[in-house]
Amino acid sequence: MVRVQAMSGKPVLAEEVMAASRVITAAVVRSLSAVDQKLTVPQLRVLVMVSAAQGLSVNAVAQGLGVNASNASRTCERLVTSGLVFREESADDRRRVVLNLSPAGKRLVDSVMKVRRNELLGVVARMAPADRRTLAESLRAFNVAAAMSEGQDSPDHPDQHLLAWLD
Repeated sequence: MVRVQAMSGKPVLAEEVMAASRVITAAVVRSLSAVDQKLTVPQLRVLVMVSAAQGLSVNAVAQGLGVNASNASRTCERLVTSGLVFREESADDRRRVVLNLSPAGKRLVDSVMKVRRNELLGVVARMAPADRRTLAESLRAFNVAAAMSEGQDSPDHPDQHLLAWLD
């Protein structure tokens, strides 16, 4: 059994972290299946990234996904074809093409995130109030550590691979 030393000095079982990640992954999958789209996980990632930072280039999407530009381009093209994303000239540089969410894309992201939020908050609501406070403190520390592991000084820069899911 692998143990990770928590900041409080108490050992945290890796299995507990993995079990929590399975619950969160289940909420992600359920939120995807709740919408009437045949949306893939990479497509959702692109939609969330574009939602968080309107006006992304395909190269920025590729970097955020950790894939090559041609893979990102194919994913973005499917989203354009489905009417969830549109391309336009950048306001700053007319030679640069950027991606933005269409109204349908925004509605879809909002819907998926609402289902996900409700799923996770349903679990949290079943916890004792003191446990909820402890969870909130622990998740703040977890998010700070995730940002630092991605080479960030703070969690306010959600443009790295692990943090590209932030909404």
